[in-house]
Amino acid sequence: MGFAINDGQKVVCIGDSITDCGRRTEFAPLGNGYVKFFNDLILARYPERKITIINKGISGNTIIDLENRWEDDVFYHKPDWLTILIGINDLHHVLRESPDWQECIPERFEKRYTELLLRTKKKLNCGIVLLEPFYISADGSDAWRNRVLKELQGYIAVVRKMAKNFNTKILKLQEIFQRQLKYRDSETFCPEPVHPNSTGHLVIATNLFDIFSS
Repeated sequence: MGFAINDGQKVVCIGDSITDCGRRTEFAPLGNGYVKFFNDLILARYPERKITIINKGISGNTIIDLENRWEDDVFYHKPDWLTILIGINDLHHVLRESPDWQECIPERFEKRYTELLLRTKKKLNCGIVLLEPFYISADGSDAWRNRVLKELQGYIAVVRKMAKNFNTKILKLQEIFQRQLKYRDSETFCPEPVHPNSTGHLVIATNLFDIFSS
């Protein structure tokens, strides 16, 4: 079985806090989450390949923030592969009615995501992997968690539509974590539903690695 990332290639991973994981502070430059684990898996399995992984996650980001920094954080690096994980903050802005919440509804999320991918396809000849936003909970009895799980489906639908329209790879993280929750409780993977612990990040990293191995 081959591996899609070739020797000498560069991968940019962009997103919010789940991607960031301290990559700008004590855990520079890759953070201590799935991006680092993904890099470690590549080192372990393909020591002969010189592959550069660049973490461009920033905590708190929405699709609007990615749009504003796309030139500097994606185009500048000219990646051969690009992974994108965004959406959970957009959802929370809407549910909490933050000042910009109307710009974060699924319809606007879709419009901005489409524009980003159009720009990327026009300027870069890179492979793209879209990571679904996720929420590590199966608790339908809690009003807030139930609402998040319900409303999250709109953002997941957008990401799946983007993957189909732009012929990208996709990592269905919500499905992956919901399957895990059939066998173990949520605290196995996270202290709270948004931010995974090391086990949760390893779940993301191994599945991302498998995407490139399939």
